[in-house]
Amino acid sequence: METVTDDLMYHARKLRNVGLLFAAFCVLASCGAFRNAKLDPKAFEVESGRESKAGSQTGGTSLFDAFRGDGSAGIKVNRFLWTASLEVLDFLPVQSADPFTGVISTGFGRPPGGGRAYRATVLISDPALDARSLNVALQSQSGPVSAETQRAVEDAILTRARQLRQQAGRF
Repeated sequence: METVTDDLMYHARKLRNVGLLFAAFCVLASCGAFRNAKLDPKAFEVESGRESKAGSQTGGTSLFDAFRGDGSAGIKVNRFLWTASLEVLDFLPVQSADPFTGVISTGFGRPPGGGRAYRATVLISDPALDARSLNVALQSQSGPVSAETQRAVEDAILTRARQLRQQAGRF
């Protein structure tokens, strides 16, 4: 009687292993469905305001909007403002830069010929090349900086962004 029970248990384990092997095979076979999938080369480009498609900005109402193939998920930032911000603040060490949300965060650094150390957080909130699209928050080691200093940095970024746009030939 004992050998019959052992025999049944052996076959049950063997059947379970075959079932697991079959399930693993099905999962691996389904991975082949993505073999011919193509990556959209424009998925990683930062678009400018007027060059972006009309009506392509959606707020992203669900998680699945981020995976939609039309490239409409996320916030589009102005590439000229983005590049100008990085160029003007190049003396500051970049801690994080996210072109999808438009946020650049830096650590403390000293400008060339300056004595005070600053850090900055830049928010580019709109795809238009406009002063309202740019928000700069500067801080020194002793606290917030004056409004004039902050405005001077914003003006320098906007001026450089306009120069970049003219160099690109898009008037």
